[in-house]
Amino acid sequence: MTTFTRLDRSVVGNWWWTVDRWTLLAIGVLILAGGMMVLAASPAIATRLNLDSFHFVRRQFMYLPMAAIIIFLISLLSPLWIRRLAVVCFVLFSILTIATLLVGPEVKGAHRWLWFGSFTLQPSEFLKPSFAVVAAWMFAEQRRSDEIPGNLISMALFVFVVSLLLLQPDVGMALVVSCVWFAQFFLAGLPIIWVVLLLVVGIVSAAAAYSFFPHVASRIDRFLDPAGGGNYQIDRAMEAFQTGGFFGVGPGDGSVKRQLPDAHTDFIFAVVGEEFGVVVCLLVVALFAFIVLRGFSRLLEEKNFFVVLAASGLLIQFGLQAIINMGVNLRLMPTKGMTLPFISYGGSSMFALALLMGMVLALSRRRPGTGELR
Repeated sequence: MTTFTRLDRSVVGNWWWTVDRWTLLAIGVLILAGGMMVLAASPAIATRLNLDSFHFVRRQFMYLPMAAIIIFLISLLSPLWIRRLAVVCFVLFSILTIATLLVGPEVKGAHRWLWFGSFTLQPSEFLKPSFAVVAAWMFAEQRRSDEIPGNLISMALFVFVVSLLLLQPDVGMALVVSCVWFAQFFLAGLPIIWVVLLLVVGIVSAAAAYSFFPHVASRIDRFLDPAGGGNYQIDRAMEAFQTGGFFGVGPGDGSVKRQLPDAHTDFIFAVVGEEFGVVVCLLVVALFAFIVLRGFSRLLEEKNFFVVLAASGLLIQFGLQAIINMGVNLRLMPTKGMTLPFISYGGSSMFALALLMGMVLALSRRRPGTGELR
């Protein structure tokens, strides 16, 4: 068995002693837990779709090791190469997102996907983390030198990305991107007048989304008036949590996965609640909280402004996605088709999250013996 000493100067040896191994362990536990949850939730969905019972299971277990490799390879990179990777990904997936509007199939009234054989790609999933890093770079450049209009460039890119998402339309993802970008702008030293202005713009945009996107208005109306009907998935999810109690009905013994069409994706947290109980749900919440808080704790001594903004944006995005998914399952938020990171089934989501967490691990590495972030 190979072991690494602190004197090991190889790429992998240096990585082992500089990466945050606690975060790495937590991510590994999430990935393994996700495999177990898909194994519990997806056979019933596959059978209902006249597929082989383990259709989704086999695909997910093919994605998992690939995602782990992506996380490892990206976490080897320096901040400079993370920035370069983000720029390349931003350009590539912007083009592919535009392609979804031109040649992408319409699914439930939206154009968000591209087909590559048997694999369905959602380019906007990869656009989110790459834009967060590019925006951080622009904010950092503005602070480094007033000769570079980083703030204006970041604003222009933000309008471009949000416009693409609204054209699909994907209002929920546009909201996530907006929240992350606003948080990064705030950390970059946003003047108070801009805070007020952007809040006003946000309120006006929310009102416009409610007025011009019927599906958004429908979801908000159903959330505000649950008794009005049309909340089949949310009602079944709440019943699942009630049935599961503290310790669940047991793996494979739940019934919600036979009733919900999205039980293996958007509503997998309800399956967890029914089959494994509140205790396991709280452990999942604790894992997400640990990863986010641990990441921020690693940034407290960081001197590189770009690293702080980029890693903060990625961590906020990761945590916000988990909060939205679990909040929808618990009827704390209007319904939004968003996966639970590393738990829900899906190749695009899994690989995009692997890109995100690989970047976080790379940006939060420490130099041996210095205590500084790498």
